[in-house]
Formats: sequence, C-alpha cells, structure tokens
Amino acid sequence: MTLSITEDIRSITDLKRNTNSVLKQIHKTKRPVVLTVNGKAEAVLIDAKEYEKIINAFNLLKLLMPAEEDISNNRYKESRAFFKEFKRDKNISG
Repeated sequence: MTLSITEDIRSITDLKRNTNSVLKQIHKTKRPVVLTVNGKAEAVLIDAKEYEKIINAFNLLKLLMPAEEDISNNRYKESRAFFKEFKRDKNISG
C-alpha cells in the first residue's frame, strides 16, 4: 500500500467539500488518504476492506509473537526430535 504524496494527502477542508470524491479515490486506488489540519497530518482514511486485511494480518502477527519469543529464548525442538518423542509417547511405530 504505497502512498502518493500528490494524490493521497488532502486537507480536512478538501474532505468536507469533496467527500464523495475522496471516498471514490480511496475505493478505486485502495490507498489510504492522509488528512491534514494546518498542513500537519491529523488522521488517515482507509478503505474498509483494506482495513480488514490489515487487522487480519495484525491478528496473525499477534498469534505468531509467542512462537518468535520461544525461538529467541531457545525454547524449541527440532522437528525430527519432536516427532521421534511424539511417536515414542504415542506408541507409534515407523
């Protein structure tokens, strides 16, 4: 999701005057629009479907964080050792 500084930075006043145009731009480009007040970024508008994608990716990342922490702290087993122990514990031959 790349930002176009010439198209995707708009003032709040522009949003008020051209709401439909700004919303059409967001839906068409799938890029966020940065809203400014007195030339400074104040808020970001994003397409609802793109927002859902971001939230889903963030939630997946949160699920992976404990695994990353385990790896960083050497709390893991190599797959071969894990399956060997698993088969032994479950009395699986092969």
